[in-house]
Amino acid sequence: MTKQGTLLVVDDNSHILTSLQYLLGDYFNRILTLHSPITIPTLLRKEAIDVVLLDMNFSSGINSGNEGLYWLREIKHINPLTQVVLFTAYADINLAVTGLKDGACDFVVKPWENNKLVQTLLEAYRKSTNNEKKKTSPSAHTNEKFMYWGNSPAILPLKTLVDKVSITDANILITGENGTGKDMLAHEIHRLSKRHNSPMISVDMGAITESLFESELFGHVKGSFTDAHTDRIGRFEAANGGTLFLDEIANLPYHLQAKLLTAIQKRSFVRVGSNQPCPTDIRLICATNRNLDAMVREGTFREDLLYRINTIHLHIPPLRERKEDILPLAERFMKQYNIRYGRNLQRFSDDTRKRLLAHPWYGNIRELQHTIEKAVILADGEILQTDALQFSPPVHSPQPLEKKTGETIQTIDEMERSLITRTIAQCNGNLSQAASQLGITRQTLYNKMKRYDL
Repeated sequence: MTKQGTLLVVDDNSHILTSLQYLLGDYFNRILTLHSPITIPTLLRKEAIDVVLLDMNFSSGINSGNEGLYWLREIKHINPLTQVVLFTAYADINLAVTGLKDGACDFVVKPWENNKLVQTLLEAYRKSTNNEKKKTSPSAHTNEKFMYWGNSPAILPLKTLVDKVSITDANILITGENGTGKDMLAHEIHRLSKRHNSPMISVDMGAITESLFESELFGHVKGSFTDAHTDRIGRFEAANGGTLFLDEIANLPYHLQAKLLTAIQKRSFVRVGSNQPCPTDIRLICATNRNLDAMVREGTFREDLLYRINTIHLHIPPLRERKEDILPLAERFMKQYNIRYGRNLQRFSDDTRKRLLAHPWYGNIRELQHTIEKAVILADGEILQTDALQFSPPVHSPQPLEKKTGETIQTIDEMERSLITRTIAQCNGNLSQAASQLGITRQTLYNKMKRYDL
């Protein structure tokens, strides 16, 4: 059989990596392996990887699959054309469906059947090569990896400032509403920096459980806690020489903020279970959609930490203040999803353009992107008409249903969103306290906040 393509296998079990290299070596031209997903972004930017076989769980004692879903989204963000096959020991159909919705092309359950695994990966490779052919066609080039700035007066001062500060090593705080593109701006700053050839490591601070905070950021040594069977590097060490991006920094509990501040101040960290300080050379970028100054006044965010991360403050304006950029962004998304879904939409109708410009876009660029994706799937012909548009209901003021008697009722989702919003406000933004009041874990609360765009 002719070997072709490059496969990346990500699994923390060294025996599995060795077994798969032997099994799949007859089918793939190159097989790369990683024990930890932390360096996936760096590898994807350096190597032309066709297929990723991605384990779902990496942190000791956690088998929720959330890590796998997080890294799946990161892979698809960096390169939407890379095919991802999920690899899990837990035959959870709901988790598999979530992964497929988030862009995975298939999943394989451990212990695997050799023939099934090989066929699944080869089919993923065929999808990858078909997408690559579409990608290289002249009409398919959209420069998705680079930030689209646009030409609105609201965004141009930000671009000027980014051009100035990107080449420095100054710590940067990015603020803006949900969906404005804070993560994309962070990647753009790294791309423009002198560190662009070194890794950029992204961390969703709200997705890290408090018990694993130090292990995730600073790493641990073998035997430091139950199930710590090997040494593991943390995000600070993985980002050494490059950029560390801490997204949703406001979600870091107050009692853990001092540990982060110490690492930033001393430019060193200590692995869990070790007494040996490790120096680190990182450029720090943080992001949040919340008002950190207000949190400092409320006593939920450390003032000294804010000063450390806020050398340069970059604020991204909401899309409703950038109306000149709505249609150009929509056209870029239409081209992008033409490629992904094999469509041939050429333009928007005049009515569609008017509807896009009139919509308030409370969910900002993310809402626009999701709206265009759905429209591309639903549209017929080569012109995208208004009947293909399905706008999300405004999350800021959900409309209750009306009963004939005049009594208002709400959907369960609306009631849950309202309860979460009120509880967080009553707890002055303290998510741990809010989760306790609601009777759920902090991770569950964070997942619900993301669902309802809070």
